[in-house]
Amino acid sequence: MSAPERRLKLAFISPVFLFPADAGGKIRTGNILRGLKESGQFDITLLSPATAEQQRHWQAELDRQCDRFIGWQPSPPRPRWHRVPDLLSALPVNVAADRTRAALTAVEQVLAAEAFDVVVFDFVHAAVLRPASLKGATVCFTHNVEAEIFERHAKTAASAPLRWLWTSQAAKMRRFEREALASFTRVVAVSERDAKKFAAEGLKTARAIPTGVDLDFFSWQAPAGGSPVVVFTGSMDWEANVDGIRFYIEDVWPQVRAKVPNAQLRVVGKNPPPALVQRNVPGVTFTGFVDDVRDHARDAQAFVIPLRVGGGTRIKAFEAMAMGLPVVSTTIGIEGLDVDDGTHFLRADGADSLASATLKLLADGQLRLKLSRAARDLVEARFGHRVAADVFGRILVEAVEAEAAR
Repeated sequence: MSAPERRLKLAFISPVFLFPADAGGKIRTGNILRGLKESGQFDITLLSPATAEQQRHWQAELDRQCDRFIGWQPSPPRPRWHRVPDLLSALPVNVAADRTRAALTAVEQVLAAEAFDVVVFDFVHAAVLRPASLKGATVCFTHNVEAEIFERHAKTAASAPLRWLWTSQAAKMRRFEREALASFTRVVAVSERDAKKFAAEGLKTARAIPTGVDLDFFSWQAPAGGSPVVVFTGSMDWEANVDGIRFYIEDVWPQVRAKVPNAQLRVVGKNPPPALVQRNVPGVTFTGFVDDVRDHARDAQAFVIPLRVGGGTRIKAFEAMAMGLPVVSTTIGIEGLDVDDGTHFLRADGADSLASATLKLLADGQLRLKLSRAARDLVEARFGHRVAADVFGRILVEAVEAEAAR
């Protein structure tokens, strides 16, 4: 990307505070912002919910991502039953939850007080905070095809009422996503697959970026020997992760333990459902929130991604590959990532196939090392966070130029 004559003024609006970086979307956004700031080509104002205590605690990390941070008071967590009225809204339930008075006021005031060259809304949900009067270049950073996630939940739902609920939400999200994205100068997708999905629905402004991982933070080491350990990482308050781990524990893990009785499955991620934790399945442990995922994953012989629903790309796959962890994934778990089955990871769909692939990695140290080296070489060459940020930056410049040409 050629350097502009001056730094472009960028307002970046996120519906969530980016710290701790304990979810894929927050990690991806943080990597992009760090890369944009390191480029020296953007003057970045980041807006998101945050308490004063959060701002003080994370100030050093915020300084790595932006030139200034403006927070609004977060809404207190609500029990699920308090959100039942949101089901009656024309908006999808997760979008309705982001449309708070504090957020609307903060975004409107900042964008009215200062002229920005380009305004980015992080996640399609954040489009609900866009002021009607906003002019100039705008970009939506989509981390998934959101309606597709709802549709996949509907297909795997365990009961008719749940299928109806997910189908209803999918229809609302499909409509909201289509209408919201059409209003942006450019739309950033996290894979060519997602960009093509948007294009097939008539959106011609979508551009893809590669999934970027911090290669310095996730340094490589050869896969561990020793005790047989299988690891999964991910926020355990995200329905797709809960579904995947429940499926793995119920249908895959008994097959693994039957062949390797001392195998251990470690589920690393915040807020695991008590119903899963309290099962006390032999060999399965839940860590809950951890400060550093690397400390809990380095000794794994297999890193599993048993997802059956979801969207976008799983940054956890590239983090594991960067660290040298051999990956076993379903097709959906690896979706959108330009990696080859048998070279960079093992693809396995269905319980029997996942069990077989997991056992293969636990038994074969040479296979683990082969996959580990090939995967690290790939992410080094093509998927560092600075590479992704550079592509993102070019899209921002493209949006500014497109708006100026109107």
